[in-house]
Amino acid sequence: MISSAQLARFSSALPFWCSLLLIPLVWITASLGGWWVVLVPFTTWYLFAILDAITGLNLENADLETADSDLNWYRMVTMIWPWLQFATIFGMIFYATRADHLSTGALIGLFFGVGVLSGTIGINYSHELMHQQPKQERWLGDILLAMVLYSHFRSEHLLVHHRYVGTPRDPVTARYNEGFHRFFPRVLVGCLKSAFRAEKAKLARKNLPWTDLSNPFFRYWALQGAMLLLALLLGGWLGLALFIWQAYIAIWQLELVNYVEHYGLTRKHLGEGKYEHVRPHHSWNAAHKASNWLLINLQRHSDHHYKPDRRFPLLQNYSDAEAPQLPFGYPIMTIAAMVPPIWRRVMNPKVRKWRAMYYPEITDWNPYNKAQNPMPR
Repeated sequence: MISSAQLARFSSALPFWCSLLLIPLVWITASLGGWWVVLVPFTTWYLFAILDAITGLNLENADLETADSDLNWYRMVTMIWPWLQFATIFGMIFYATRADHLSTGALIGLFFGVGVLSGTIGINYSHELMHQQPKQERWLGDILLAMVLYSHFRSEHLLVHHRYVGTPRDPVTARYNEGFHRFFPRVLVGCLKSAFRAEKAKLARKNLPWTDLSNPFFRYWALQGAMLLLALLLGGWLGLALFIWQAYIAIWQLELVNYVEHYGLTRKHLGEGKYEHVRPHHSWNAAHKASNWLLINLQRHSDHHYKPDRRFPLLQNYSDAEAPQLPFGYPIMTIAAMVPPIWRRVMNPKVRKWRAMYYPEITDWNPYNKAQNPMPR
């Protein structure tokens, strides 16, 4: 018999399982072909934006004293997802490359949707998993990232982003007035370089060369190579191309979110290359209920930077007085980010208000002003 307490925990966790509904949706649209293949991105972006408007905000906070064993229903969805995504991506490659009813356009659209799935959900779940202590969860996070050819994100995120967020040393902190179309190519190169440098420096502190097999980049390359080989074996060159296409879309989805999360927010330089500690007001937040179900509370981003290993159901909400708030959830904000004039019109006044509120004494916010933001050597 399930106790009333267990049933209550299951009921509380159930909304966060909504991402699993996207798996059968992918297969349904693949079987229908044609314009049906756009249904997955439409659902992920627009349906959840509509649901945000209907369900409103969730301003409540979970009890931080909740035992880890009481979070099993929440944790389980992130543990199940990697296997479902693996079966979906490679099963779809096998199916789609042999399906006569799927035109070239339908294939492109279908794997665009698969990339939205592996980026919006998969990379987000890998982000949750990589922050946890159990090795099993970290390995699952690595497998998810290998499926989108972005394994170095783990090193960049843990060793660079969390340490240097809000400073010029963090590639994924979007600068004020920097449009996404300039940010995206910059961050693709910058993240790879900074991740490799961070792992190389970590090994150097142990008097080991970067070529030492303990360098996680060897694991990253091996996992990614295995994924590419499997795509080739299942679908030939077309299958390989479709796999790479979905990976690109997934990375684009990730970096859209990265762009939104810290746009224009800068930590104060204290002198001698030091910055103030990361505080809640260095991340944009959104309390929109439905998109936080889909994104397992990623939009409670201030608390994530405060306590990076805190599991997603325990992430705390912050008020307007404590942290800056986005006007909409990530589904709408990432769409707005693709149109820089709209983005600047919405967000630049909010950044200026944030600066006046927290740092009225700073008059020069140029990221290349060495007095305020010395660039790394």
